[in-house]
Amino acid sequence: MTEIVATEALKQHLIDPEICIRCNTCEEACPVDAITHDSRNYVVDADKCNFCMACISPCPTGSIDNWRTVLKIAAYTTAEQLTWDELPPEKPLPDGAVATSSAAASSAQPVAEAEELSQANSAISVVSGSTVPPWSAAHPYVNLYGHKAPVVATVSGNFRVTELGTESDTHHIVLDFGGTPFPVLEGQSIGIIAPGVDAHGRAHHARQYSIASPRDGERPNYNNISLTVKRVTEDYDGKPVRGVASNYVCDLQKGDKVQVIGPFGTSFLMPNHANTNLLMICTGTGSAPMRAMTERRRRRVGKSEGGKLMLFFGARSQKELPYFGPLMNLPKDFIDINFAFSRTPNQPKRYVQDLMRERAADIAALLKDANTYIYVCGLKGMETGVLEVLRDAAIAHGMDWQTLHADLKRDGRLHLETY
Repeated sequence: MTEIVATEALKQHLIDPEICIRCNTCEEACPVDAITHDSRNYVVDADKCNFCMACISPCPTGSIDNWRTVLKIAAYTTAEQLTWDELPPEKPLPDGAVATSSAAASSAQPVAEAEELSQANSAISVVSGSTVPPWSAAHPYVNLYGHKAPVVATVSGNFRVTELGTESDTHHIVLDFGGTPFPVLEGQSIGIIAPGVDAHGRAHHARQYSIASPRDGERPNYNNISLTVKRVTEDYDGKPVRGVASNYVCDLQKGDKVQVIGPFGTSFLMPNHANTNLLMICTGTGSAPMRAMTERRRRRVGKSEGGKLMLFFGARSQKELPYFGPLMNLPKDFIDINFAFSRTPNQPKRYVQDLMRERAADIAALLKDANTYIYVCGLKGMETGVLEVLRDAAIAHGMDWQTLHADLKRDGRLHLETY
C-alpha cells in the first residue's frame, strides 16, 4: 500500500455544478466508474479517477474540464462535491508540496508525466461514437449564457405534434430571443430553467433540450428556435412521476417568458461541404436534431449541395410519432423515410434496427462513401442494436468493420446522442 505523504498534492478532477446540465454523458463515458451523481450534482471520485480524459470531449458544456490542486490527504470527497452550488476557489499549497495528477496514478508521478500519459490515454476512446465534429462543420458557439445570467426568451408558439388521446404528449415550442444574440447550429441544445425550487428549497437546475430548427431559425431569418419536448409522466420503471421541466415547457403559453442557458454542443453537428449523405436514426423526441438537419437541407435545395438523406424513425405508433404529417409531405426524391412502429395493434413489433436490416444493402452503399455522416438520437436501448446493424451490413458487403468504425469516429462521421 502506497503511503500518502502529508505534503503530496493532487491535481483533482472536478465538475462545475454551475455549468453542468446533468446530461449523464460523462458518467457513461467513464471507463472506471469514477463519476457518479445524485439528484443535485455530478461528481468525480478522486480515489478512482485515473486521468484517462475519456469524459472530456463528450461533455457538451465543458463543465467536466475543471481542476483544483489540493493536498492529497485533503482531496474533496464525493460527499462534499454533492453539496456544492459552485466550485471552490483554488487554494495555495503549503511550501514543499509536490503535485501529482490523480489519486489513482503513481504517487511519485510528476504532473508533466501524468499529462503526457493522459494525452496517450485520451486517444483510446471508450465511447462508440465521435467526439469531434465533421471537418467542415460551422464553428459552434457554446455557453454564451449560464445559470447566473440566463437569457430571457418569449414563447411565440406551442402546439402538440402527437395525436390527442395518445400517451405521448409531445409539443413543438418556438422561442423568440428578440434582439439578444443566440446563434445556434443544427445538433446543438439549450437548457431551460423551470421556475420555483426543488424539495430542498434550491432553484431548479436547467434541463437540456435539443434544438429542432435550423441555424437560420424556425422562421427563416428570425432570431428564434424550436424544441421538441415530451411531457414526462412516468419514470423509466413506469411509475407515475411529474417531470418538472417537461411539464413546465409543455404548458407554456404564447407570450410567456422563459429563462434559457446555452447553447451547448460542439460535435453533433452537420457537415457543411457539398455532396454529403446524412444517415439519421432516431426515436421519439430524438427527432429534434434530425428535423433541424432535414429542414436545413430542404431550405438549400437547388444550391447544388447534393447528397442523400436517409431517415429511420421509431415510435410506438403512427399517432405517437412527432411530425408524422409534415414528414409524409416531403418529396420521396428528397429524403428516404422509414418508419418503425412497435405498438401497432395486430401488427408485430418493429424497431428501427429491424428496418435497418431490411435496408442493409442501401446502408452498406452509404457506409462505403466517405461523405456519409451518421446521426443516432433517442433512447439508449437502441444504440447497441443500431451499431450491430451497421457492423453486420459493413461485413456482409466486404468492409472491415473495426477499421471502418475507427475511421467513422476519428473523422466525426458517427454521432450518438442517446439517453
